[in-house]
Amino acid sequence: MSIKPAAQLPVNPLILGKMGAAYGIRGWLKVFSSTEDAESIFDYQPWFIQRAGKWQLVELEGWKHHNQDLIIKVKGIDDRDAAALLTNCEITVDSTQLPALEAGDYYWKDLMGCKVVNLEGYEMGKVIDLMETGSNDVLVVKANLKDAFGAQERLIPFLDEQVIKKVDLSTGTIEVDWDPGF
Repeated sequence: MSIKPAAQLPVNPLILGKMGAAYGIRGWLKVFSSTEDAESIFDYQPWFIQRAGKWQLVELEGWKHHNQDLIIKVKGIDDRDAAALLTNCEITVDSTQLPALEAGDYYWKDLMGCKVVNLEGYEMGKVIDLMETGSNDVLVVKANLKDAFGAQERLIPFLDEQVIKKVDLSTGTIEVDWDPGF
């Protein structure tokens, strides 16, 4: 069977997707990719899943498109029942497999938890999520308590230079040109 205890554990685990429902009777599964281009999930190998609190290595036999879905065949998973046991398992890779980015580009995972401060030094909270809107990404920033402006959560567009003035991952700080009352 190709799902086996992982010899090498992911040092910096990063979730890239999730296994969906079994597809057909020969052990295929739907897969949901969180990568920008859905097929890019297959560029990052090996995959790991966690079952019963233990990391397991997943080897793919193949993948293909089916209608709007991506489906995968895991080595050693040859029937619907075996495939169904993998439903909802998160697909994890070691983040060291991700390509290095150019200056000014960031992985969302690196922005999560960063403190957001405006140009006047007002701390607005921490990044708890990011959203894709089509035109630009948006930081979801949450304060611990409602602040003086009555806000507990803010949506701040990730517009480099215009709104985002400085990202310092070493200190976990994002400086923004943003009115806290907005």
